[in-house]
Amino acid sequence: MPTALVTGASRGLGAAFAQRLARDGLDLVLVARDTVGLQRVASEAARRGVSVEVLAADLADATDRAAVERRVADPHRPVDLLVNNASFECGVDFRTAAAAPLQTEIDVNVTAVMMLTHAALPGMIERGQGWVINVASFAGYLSASGSAHSATKAWMLAFTDTVEASLSGTGVRMIALVPGRLRTGKHRDLEPVGTSLMWLDPAAVVDACLSDLARGRTVCTPGLLYGAVVRTLETPRRTLRTLARLAGHRRGYMRQDARGHELETPAGREQAP
Repeated sequence: MPTALVTGASRGLGAAFAQRLARDGLDLVLVARDTVGLQRVASEAARRGVSVEVLAADLADATDRAAVERRVADPHRPVDLLVNNASFECGVDFRTAAAAPLQTEIDVNVTAVMMLTHAALPGMIERGQGWVINVASFAGYLSASGSAHSATKAWMLAFTDTVEASLSGTGVRMIALVPGRLRTGKHRDLEPVGTSLMWLDPAAVVDACLSDLARGRTVCTPGLLYGAVVRTLETPRRTLRTLARLAGHRRGYMRQDARGHELETPAGREQAP
C-alpha cells in the first residue's frame, strides 16, 4: 500500500489532504504540533481502513524536524507521496516584527520543506516513483507589503521549479499548489461554498491538486479568479521551466571524452571514455 506523509495535518488543508488520501487507500503518516487535532484527523482517516501513523513534531524545532526527516528517509517504510503543507505566518509587518517569529517562518516554510524534500527524493528516485506536493500560496506571486511570509512562499515556487526540472526521467514528480483564500476554521461559515470567487473549499483544492499532479503539471492554482491571474504571471516562468528541462536533458546525455569527443550517456550517469 502506498504511503503519504502530510505535514500540518491537524486541520485545514492538511486535514483535507489526509481525508482524500485515506479515501484513495493510501496509508498515512500525519505530522503536526497540535496533538489533539492530529489524533482527531487520524481517527477520521483510520475509519477508511488505512494505516495511520501519528508523528507529533514542531518543524521549527531542529530536533523534531530531524525526526521527521528520518521517517521520510526510512528505506524500510518508504514514503511515496510527501505533502509539504505545514506553514507559519508571523502576521506582522517585517519592520516591526520580532526576530523569533520571523525565524520560525523560515524554519517551517523554507528549511523544513527543503530538508524533508531532500530526505525523500533519494529513495523515490531509487524506486523510480514518487511525488512531492509543496503547498505554496497565491501570496507568493502577489505579496502583501512587508510580508516575509509571502517571500517564503515565493521561495517555495522557485524551489519547486528548480528541483522538478532536475527530475526528468526519474519517475518522480513535484508540483507547487497555489491556493488562495481557504474556507477553514472561522471562515468556514462565512457563506455557502461556491458563492464567492475569493473563497475556496479545501476538499476541492486537494482534488484539483491531485488531478494536476496526475496530469504532470508543475503548478496547480485552483479557482477561476486565482487561476486566471497566475496563468498570466506564469507565462515567462513556463518558458524558463521548459528551457531548464531542455538544458538538464542535454547535460545528462552529452559528455566529452579526454580527446574532446562527445559521448552519449544515460542522464545523470558518468561513463569512462
